[in-house]
Order: sequence, then C-alpha cells, then structure tokens
Amino acid sequence: MSRPRPNPVLWVYYQFGGMLPQRYRDWVLHDATCRTWVLRVLVRGLLQIAPLGAVLFLALGVFGGAWPIAAGSLLLGVLVVGRVVLTNAVDSVDARLVRYGFGPGHGSAVRRRRDAAAAERYRAVWRDGGG
Repeated sequence: MSRPRPNPVLWVYYQFGGMLPQRYRDWVLHDATCRTWVLRVLVRGLLQIAPLGAVLFLALGVFGGAWPIAAGSLLLGVLVVGRVVLTNAVDSVDARLVRYGFGPGHGSAVRRRRDAAAAERYRAVWRDGGG
C-alpha cells in the first residue's frame, strides 16, 4: 500500500503536535497502528522534551557547575516523561486519529484486529498441529 510520507520538516512539525495535510491521513493511521506504534509514541514524547532538556542540562551544568547532578536530573526527567507518555499512549493516539477524521477508538480497534489475526496465525501453525 503506497501512502505518502511527510518530509522531515513536516514530520518534526507533526511530532510537536502539528496537523499534517489530509493527504497524509493514511500515513497518520499507519503511524498510530503499525507494529512499532508504542515506540513511535515514546520517540514523539522524548523528542518533544529534548529542547527543554538540553537547555536545562546546559543551565544546570554551566551555572550550577555540578555535571553529575545535571545528568541525574536529566535522566530522572526522561524516565518520568517516558512513564507519562506510555501511560497515556492509547488515549493520545486515539485522540490524534480523531483529529484526522477517524472515529473515536479507531486506532485501538485496528490494532486489536491486527493482533487477533496474528494470534490466529500463531494458533494455526503452533497449536493446531500445523507445525
């Protein structure tokens, strides 16, 4: 299936919450429902805090003078953001899809169908004597 991908500038804009043109609607659905969707959500969250994290790290390191404390603070911030992003992943992805005209819960339904099909293939090969 051929779906246009956003160029790097549009991709960064999208990662920071911007709305892509409708021609990328299928790509957004793929982004929200592919096998690596959780990793994509995590990268999105970490990318959003990267500029602030870099500024705080430099400020703490330069003006505070304690690089180990700055590094520890940055690591703690990344872990907290990762936890929050992953906790809200399903709801945030489904809400993003609603902005592109998909129904509420559409992304979750697509992922459930894909996972059920994969489980059925697994059962057919490994549990029903096919292998």
